[in-house]
Amino acid sequence: MAREPFLAGNWKMYKTGDEAVKFIEELKPLIRGLDDRRTALAAPATALRQAAEAAAGSGLIVGAQNLHWAQEGAYTGEISASMIKAAGATMVILGHSERRQFFGDDDALVAKKLAAALAAGLLPVVCLGENLAEREAGRAFEVLAAQLQGSLAGATPEAVAGLVLAYEPVWAIGTGRTATAEQAQQAHEFLRGRLAELFGRPAAEATRILYGGSVKPDNAKSLMERPDIDGVLVGGASLKADSFAKIVRYDA
Repeated sequence: MAREPFLAGNWKMYKTGDEAVKFIEELKPLIRGLDDRRTALAAPATALRQAAEAAAGSGLIVGAQNLHWAQEGAYTGEISASMIKAAGATMVILGHSERRQFFGDDDALVAKKLAAALAAGLLPVVCLGENLAEREAGRAFEVLAAQLQGSLAGATPEAVAGLVLAYEPVWAIGTGRTATAEQAQQAHEFLRGRLAELFGRPAAEATRILYGGSVKPDNAKSLMERPDIDGVLVGGASLKADSFAKIVRYDA
């Protein structure tokens, strides 16, 4: 089945609200008319409202980079799904490798966050990926299978069909190293197969799976040509509007 391409930028801990507005105003004319794909930006929490207001009416999806699983409570420094929605955002990234590495977001916690995102009506982008040691030990698919099952625990086939997965090999994030299009396709094909086993073939065929890891304008097209790669999750190359626009326009 045809899956709508999904190209997302993750600004990480960059950009104030004013910088986000400037970026979006620069980006909008560069991607105008690309109605056959969805374009998204994950902004810092402090820039969400301004980013959402700047993106209004353009088709750009604005999302957060993380959330807390509780609706509210004594969780200093955290942000809830309802706060994200109130700021005007409609998407959230969950389980990014940096959250897993530096902040203890394991599969069980990602599953709790996923439940909160789904309950609030946010579009979740759930990240998975092996590190270099795991890949060199031949354990990449074993790790991906465990992360997939653990991170999506409790989700229904209907919910899985509507969410977005992002395969991001940790060894290729911010390192300049990129999985080859063939390596990425193999991982995506494996993940789709596991989705089919866990949630049924219809859900697996509907789920969009993105590749993330040193995506740049010069490799986006080769990645997007692969049958199981439905989009990209872009880090550093999403910080400049012209660079990100070239990735979004990979075949335009």
